[in-house]
Amino acid sequence: MKKSERLNDMIRYLNGREFFNLSDLMDKYNISKSTALRDISSLEELGMPIFAEHGRHGRYGILKNRLLSPIIFTMDEVYALYFAMLTLEAYQSTPFHLSVNQLNEKFENCLSKEQIKQIHNMKKVLQFEMYPHHHVSRFLDKILKSILNESSCKIQYAKNNQEKSYQVQFFKISAKFGQWYAAGIELKTNQHRVFRCDRITFIEEEDIQSRFSIDELVSRSLEIYRSENSIDFEVEILEQAKDIFYKEHYPTMKIESGDKTVIKGFYNPGEEEFLADYFMRYGHDVMSVKPESLKQMIQDRVGNLLNHYQKI
Repeated sequence: MKKSERLNDMIRYLNGREFFNLSDLMDKYNISKSTALRDISSLEELGMPIFAEHGRHGRYGILKNRLLSPIIFTMDEVYALYFAMLTLEAYQSTPFHLSVNQLNEKFENCLSKEQIKQIHNMKKVLQFEMYPHHHVSRFLDKILKSILNESSCKIQYAKNNQEKSYQVQFFKISAKFGQWYAAGIELKTNQHRVFRCDRITFIEEEDIQSRFSIDELVSRSLEIYRSENSIDFEVEILEQAKDIFYKEHYPTMKIESGDKTVIKGFYNPGEEEFLADYFMRYGHDVMSVKPESLKQMIQDRVGNLLNHYQKI
């Protein structure tokens, strides 16, 4: 048995015990006293709260607030946990210091051979649609830490071959189609901004009192995002097109169904092209567009696209 396998098995073995002796480990795993001592040190490094009671009848104990709980999962729960873990494979970066391969190895070490066989068979026939990105987001962990600390950050952000500096208090990290985004308040302008995390080239957490709490920022996020010159829109679509909305939409939108199916929301000046491109995805399922300026923008984008295809 490899050391990694032995340690994983020891964690499960000791999890239900309050005390143990070196001889328990030596007998169960057929190891020497020196190996058992090294294994105990390794378990402590992994975070297992082991303490020693010295004396003639010395032994080892595990603190009552131990990290592991004696939880038994059903196979359906095992399947769900396994495939939830596999979704991380779509992301080049995560906010956590982990290797998906190592996590998978640890997970499988907790299962029987028959369970592993079942999972591998299911993986062949059950597939999740994932959109892998090759963009590396180096500072996800620091962004998450700053959010939990409710602190602001100085960042460098690269876009359109230019790099700019911002002072930001982040309050949300989200992922869509394999890409990470961080929402925050640009403190200089008090404007809501969404940053693509792979474009953040530098981040430094500031040791100063933050202006806002996480709860306040989350509750005010839409209000903060909406500028004084924002424009309301209503786009009627066929009911069959609701699936397009549910697959992808944005926080500034909502859908209402009744006699008609209508997407309502608002956009700020400068976002017209983005919104026009979004509604072009609905094709012939769009029945009406308000305001007229948004309708005209969609017509212009369609015209430009037609001209492009006529030239190629």
